[in-house]
Amino acid sequence: MELIVYVNGKFRPQSEATVNVFDHGLLYGDGIFEGIRAYSGRIFKLERHLDRLYASAKAIDLKIPHRREDLTEIILETCRRNKIQDGYIRPIITRGPGDLGIDPRKCKSGPTVVVIAQPTIALYRGDAYEHGLRLVTSSYRRVPPQSLSPSIKSLNYLNNIMARVEANQYGADEALMLDIQGYVAEASADNFFIARDSTILTPWTSTNLPGVTRETVMELAAQIGLTAKERPFTLYDVWAADEAFITGTAAEIGPVVEVDGRPIGDGKPGKITKRLMKAFRDLVTTKGTPIYA
Repeated sequence: MELIVYVNGKFRPQSEATVNVFDHGLLYGDGIFEGIRAYSGRIFKLERHLDRLYASAKAIDLKIPHRREDLTEIILETCRRNKIQDGYIRPIITRGPGDLGIDPRKCKSGPTVVVIAQPTIALYRGDAYEHGLRLVTSSYRRVPPQSLSPSIKSLNYLNNIMARVEANQYGADEALMLDIQGYVAEASADNFFIARDSTILTPWTSTNLPGVTRETVMELAAQIGLTAKERPFTLYDVWAADEAFITGTAAEIGPVVEVDGRPIGDGKPGKITKRLMKAFRDLVTTKGTPIYA
């Protein structure tokens, strides 16, 4: 059965859900999006995701043509029409159709709004969460904040895609990206943590996306007796860590057991990671905005 997709005020079958070929989101990656997750008929941290969506829009001087409460209802209705219980939701806002020049003033008809809701997404192989992920460090550095803020969740993911292509070429599950100074930034589509003793460490968000799952993990850490810290660290710290894991809306919490051919800890998903995975699962399956009133 086809998905039903919201496009500019109408719900259409996915085969008929189209955008203008002159849309600046297509031509130049001029737009923003969010990845949101639904569990057990509830959307997890919907308000927090909308905070980030509207902040990204403001950062690129793009006015979303819907009030928050209206966009919330569009997202919920898209989920209802696709009978989502557990799923992945993607609202997308582009600058809209213009012409082949990059000047955003040429997009005179206003932004394009798309909302997709589909059954749960799977980023990695089926046994990855049981046996762990293998990462390689990419030669591509994360775009520095002096060039483009990584806090903007834009449609232009080519920097991340090139890193993932490199990981694929090396037969790894994921790529680890460094910042322009050589410190760890993030994975190609996820935030990154290391663990030592009862402390988890993650880089400051000046060089990576302020992930909703990232902040949730830091909140959960305090609740289960762990210490969460933000600070720069290097590949040495990764290789010498007791544990490592990635976090993201689509990835959730993924244990990392190898980086650059070096086992992390004993080469198996660690105890801290497993505790956080359980705490996260308990939280997301009981909290959130109900889809079906």
